[in-house]
Formats: sequence, structure tokens, C-alpha cells
Amino acid sequence: MSRKYGDEYGFATRAVHTGNDVDAETGAIRRPITMANSYELPFDPSTMNWSSAEGNLYTRNGGANQKYLQEKLASLEGGEDCVVLASGVAALSGLFFALLQSGDHVIFSSVTYIAVYRLLNELFNNKFNVETTIIDTSDIEKVRAAIRPETKLIHIETPGNPTLHISDIKALAELAHENNILLSVDNTFASPYNQRPIELGADFVVESLTKYINGHGDAMGGAIIGKREYLDIVRAQSQVNLGAAISPFNAWLIMRGAVTLPLRMQQHNHSALAIAAWLEQQPEVSFVAYPGLPDFWGHEVAARQMVNGYGGVMAFGLKADHDTHNRFVSYLRVITSAVSLGHDESLIVFLGEDDERQYLYPEEFHNGFFRFSVGLEDTGDLINDIRQALDRIKADTED
Repeated sequence: MSRKYGDEYGFATRAVHTGNDVDAETGAIRRPITMANSYELPFDPSTMNWSSAEGNLYTRNGGANQKYLQEKLASLEGGEDCVVLASGVAALSGLFFALLQSGDHVIFSSVTYIAVYRLLNELFNNKFNVETTIIDTSDIEKVRAAIRPETKLIHIETPGNPTLHISDIKALAELAHENNILLSVDNTFASPYNQRPIELGADFVVESLTKYINGHGDAMGGAIIGKREYLDIVRAQSQVNLGAAISPFNAWLIMRGAVTLPLRMQQHNHSALAIAAWLEQQPEVSFVAYPGLPDFWGHEVAARQMVNGYGGVMAFGLKADHDTHNRFVSYLRVITSAVSLGHDESLIVFLGEDDERQYLYPEEFHNGFFRFSVGLEDTGDLINDIRQALDRIKADTED
């Protein structure tokens, strides 16, 4: 086991040290990548549980690099235990699969990642008879009214993808626990540097490690953090028997990336707030959605629960038609048109008017908009890149 770095150490110290140790064989001060898919058995393996996630047996059951990463993430999120899986969606589906059974009811945020919408609104509903209700979870009274005797789980995403919708974690945790309901929070847009839902009362935190925690756009993974009694079920059902295990190499890459999470998030936070404030002043921009803006509809709650900043993702639209939005993206030189977020480089994606979930979004989103993940480039270079693209659109119109 690695040296322990508990709550007496700060977030940055734990980001560097937790889960790491000197390699006993070589003396290297970094954990090596253990690429083996199988481990040596004891003298008499006949009584072993071949589906056990304890110890090192078979990498689908859990590998060395996965376990080091789990220790680090549990510490950063303030949780008792952690399960790391192959992707953020594997973590979401793994949690739902382990917790829910036929006849259960789930309440989930109206603004969530598309995979959550698919899993809960369609797949679990149609295949497993799990009833679901989509609610604006920023409205605590609407959530209260949706609770049934069979409600097992409330799942929220805050800030929500892609509109940055904010839900009050502490208030929802209190409501859930008053009714013997579990609360899970997708924390991907915030990262544990900015927001720690377990400290606010949530039962589970889900992270797409592919995003900020890795931070380099070169590995995929997902994590569930919470109480061991529940995560043991996730390991047995969703990791071992569904096979959603992370590869050792991806676990090692994410472990490496997590070391610089505090420093990277400071730059993401700083640049995103500056760019959002600048965008609000541009006459070509129709709206800007970012939790750090004082006039953002969820700013007051975000200011209470996002302890170090508001993240690097925003949404904004132009006073323009569909084709002009696309031409704007084509004129960008520094910012890359691509999905995902939380990378070192800035990424932008145009979401058009035909999204099947438009009816769940605020009205200003209905004419198409951008989701913009602000990277680690110089803030001024990003502002200048947006400005020159807007100027080119204006020149097109004048021609």
C-alpha cells in the first residue's frame, strides 16, 4: 500500500502524493504501469472466489494501477471508497445497474449528459421496468412533488451538460435522506477541485476521468466515489460481471494527469470567467451561460457550493443563423472544433436546433448554441481568436 495522506494535508499535496509510493523492486519514485492481465495464484487456489475484487487476481476484477488511482480519487473527493471503470458512461451505467431493480423509481435532472438521458429515460425504463421522472432539479419543490414511495435514487448533474444548469446539492441531499432516497451527483464539469458533493451530503459522486481529472485528452476512465457498502456491489456486478474494467495504461495516465489538477483548474477557472465576462459585452453574442457570472440564473447556489471556482465550460450563442454559427467555428484558429472537455486545449462544439432535448433547455438555447471548454492557452489569445472569427463573419455579411 502507498503512504497515507489524509485530511491533515491540503488538496494539492494529496493530488501529488496519494496513491503513489516508491516502487519496492526498482526504487523508482513513481508507480510503474503493471500491464499484466493476470496475477500469480496462491499454493491452493481451489477455494478462491473467482469473481472477487479483493487482492490481485485478474485485471477485470481489479488491477494494481486501478487501485492506486482509486485511493487518490477517494481522498480528493472526500469519500470512503472509489471504483474506477473504463469510461464516465461505464461509471454512470455501473452505478445505476448496481443500485436499481425492477419497480424502482428514479428522479433525474432535466439537463444531463446525453448518456444519462438514454440510460434512464429509455434503456432502464424499457428493459428493466425502472420508472423515471425528468425534473428541473434546481427547483426543490418540483423534486419534492415527484417523490414516490418507490423512489430509490435522485441523480443530478451540476453544473449540467450542456446548459450549465445548477442544482443545490446540500438541499437535495437533505430532501433525499428525509425520504430514505440516495443522491448521486455527476461532478464532471466542476471536478473535485471546485466542488465536493460528498462533503455537501451526496451519497455518490460520479466523474468522467476522461475530462478534467486526466486533463490531457489522451485517456478514458470513469469513477464512482461513495460508501464501501455500495461500491462493493458496483465492483461485483458492474466491474467483474459486466466487464467495465479500466485498462492499466489508462489508469496510469489518469494518475499522472491528476497530479496537476489543482494548477490546471486554477487556469481553467481564471480564463473561463474572464472570457465569459468579455463575451457578455460583445454585440454579436445573444447569451452567455456560465455559473461565475453574477447574472447567471444559478450563480447564488454555485457560489455557495463551488469552493474554488466555476470551471472551464460555458455555453453561448450568436445573433445569427445556423450556417453562421458553423462558419464562426470554421474561422477559429486556436480553439478546436471537437467534442469532450477539460483538455489542455480549448474545444468548441456547435449544438444545433434539432437536439431532441431542446424542450428541456431554457428558451435562449433553442436557436442553437456553442458549448465551449476553455483550455490552458493564454487568456488573451483565446479572446483574440474569438474576436477575429466574429470580425470575419461581419466581413462576410458586408461583402
